[in-house]
Amino acid sequence: MSVLVIVPTYNERENIAPIAEAVRSHGYSLLIVDDGSPDGTGQVADQLAESDESIHVLHRSEKQGLGPAYAAGFQRGLDLGAEILCEMDADFSHDPADLPRLVAAVEAGADLAIGSRYVPGGATVGWPWHRRFLSKAGNIYAAMMLGIKVKDSTAGFRAFRDTTIRKIEPSHCEASGYGFQIEMAWNTEKAGLDIVEVPITFRDRMVGESKMDRRIAIEAILLVTRWGFTRVFRRNRS
Repeated sequence: MSVLVIVPTYNERENIAPIAEAVRSHGYSLLIVDDGSPDGTGQVADQLAESDESIHVLHRSEKQGLGPAYAAGFQRGLDLGAEILCEMDADFSHDPADLPRLVAAVEAGADLAIGSRYVPGGATVGWPWHRRFLSKAGNIYAAMMLGIKVKDSTAGFRAFRDTTIRKIEPSHCEASGYGFQIEMAWNTEKAGLDIVEVPITFRDRMVGESKMDRRIAIEAILLVTRWGFTRVFRRNRS
């Protein structure tokens, strides 16, 4: 099955060439979705694409958030004919060496494979205790409010079957930040599709700055809360 790895970027100039090399070492195609990075990430991406026809670049005029970046990337990936579409961060917090295990899970029948920190064998390295706590608490809250069975619904290291993307339609997602990952996992579960969690080790970035901020966290909390209450209301009405 043809594999495309989608990597959204914003100010990842130092990381993009090494991450491209790591992805291409597996024989997978790469789509870089750059949100108008002022540090020249987009120009570096264009140079990479000029020398490798399996590297594609999608330029967006401004930073619009993770969700819209992935939604645009998924659509481009489908247009390119990809059968497995992967999400991965540009900063090596997701180890490219784990990509084949996610791909193998989809090839074995999963509709979505998630690189999970919170199943046996998974781990997080380099985060302070408060970030580990907030991440774990966020997953517990999403499970409580939405009934999600996935242990790591906030994970951003994933492989989707193309039919899954067509069915759950990422462009219809509300979340623009990391809540997008929760929404996509929830929508996949609601569609009755098969999700497999593959244990991975998440490592904090070594180069550059994290894109997570308070606004993104608040958006996710508010959306999950609203979705949860709407879910309960509809269940009670029926």
